[in-house]
Amino acid sequence: MLRLHTPLLSRTAVGLGAVFLAGCASLSSDGGLNDVSSLTKNRVGQAVQFTKDASSNDPKVQELLSQPLTVESAVQIALLNSSALKASFAELGVAEADFVQAGRMRNPGFSFSRVRGGGDAEINRGVTFDIAGLLTLPMRTRIEKGRFEQAKLLAAAQAVQLAADTRRAYFTAVAAAQSAAFAEQVRGAAEASSDLAESMSKVGNWSKLDQARERAFYQDAVTQLARTRHEAIASREQLIRLLGLWGKQQEFVLPDRLPELPAQPQEMNNAEAQALSQRLDVLAARRETEATASALGLTKATAFVNVFDAGYTNKSSTGLPRENGYEVSLELPIFDWGGAKVARAEALYMQSVHRTTDTAVRARSEVRETYSAYRTTYDIARHYRDDVVPLRKKISDEVLLRYNGMLASVFELLADSREQLNSVNTAIETQRDFWIAETKLQSAINGGSNTDTRNIP
Repeated sequence: MLRLHTPLLSRTAVGLGAVFLAGCASLSSDGGLNDVSSLTKNRVGQAVQFTKDASSNDPKVQELLSQPLTVESAVQIALLNSSALKASFAELGVAEADFVQAGRMRNPGFSFSRVRGGGDAEINRGVTFDIAGLLTLPMRTRIEKGRFEQAKLLAAAQAVQLAADTRRAYFTAVAAAQSAAFAEQVRGAAEASSDLAESMSKVGNWSKLDQARERAFYQDAVTQLARTRHEAIASREQLIRLLGLWGKQQEFVLPDRLPELPAQPQEMNNAEAQALSQRLDVLAARRETEATASALGLTKATAFVNVFDAGYTNKSSTGLPRENGYEVSLELPIFDWGGAKVARAEALYMQSVHRTTDTAVRARSEVRETYSAYRTTYDIARHYRDDVVPLRKKISDEVLLRYNGMLASVFELLADSREQLNSVNTAIETQRDFWIAETKLQSAINGGSNTDTRNIP
């Protein structure tokens, strides 16, 4: 180590240190959650709330659960009550702590030595300060602040993703319950037709083949009912997990039917540009690139010398006056010139740049894909609602008239009823698919994909 004595450098270091220490950042009262809540509300219309008291949100949750659950109230409950989301917010605290720590200088060092021999004693005292850390403090603070902002974006992305998952689970659960109720009606009708076929077969008015067909249809209806009941239970449990409910909270009521289709589908317009400006994964990737760029600058600035300490020294010896002085120590770049560190920082920066570009490309593509699915499912659902189901009803009415006029058999009437039932069941599925596609479109524009963009060096 090279040691120099200069009172001016010491006074400057101590003075600058006092200035920076006076302006140190401190931990916020909300841990960045207010910004996360604002980002989430701007995208899903619901704010995020979190307190350390696990039961603090119970009254609001119970109030929402006391009424039939809507998709918006389901999202609100999930954002209020999801333990998984609350656990993810702990990452905000880590990022904020790093940010605050980056704004503080390393504690000064104190040294003391005492040497005694031949009746004399020598005492050395010293206080040293990290000058390199002081000079790079603004840059380090700026880097960690950017990473803290990135952590907020990622936390908001998790909240937006939870909202999207909850919406999909809600529509799936309502559709499954609606299909199960419909399957129960089908089973009842199949059982009645099977009993009728058996009675008519006994008196010779129906063939064994027709009776077997009706019995087979009844058995299929029983199987379908069991399957739809399980799907209703499984989809409801999925929704329960996302809402974070347990105990009596699970006894919430879902509506009997899915929401009606909107009068007109939304147009794409500037959805791609909107995604690039609003998608949280795109914004987080940009923050990551900015942070790695700043880190690259810091690495280049400290590659040659990254240890630079200065301090005050005091020496006293037996029979001699006390001696005062100052000491400066710095690292001599003999074995390591910092080239490897700079190369690593440059590689990480280029990695971040390419990752940001890839995220933007995927964002635009996902918007186009999800919009295509949105329009397709809307057109199909509207086609079933406006054309297929009314046409099937018209055919059924005509067959019933022919049956009443003794121009059609009971078998024809029952066969037509089955076709109508299949159309109604498919209409439920297409309506469910539309609302799920609409949720995916909004997520592609506002939230992002499930890919985690975090790779902070």
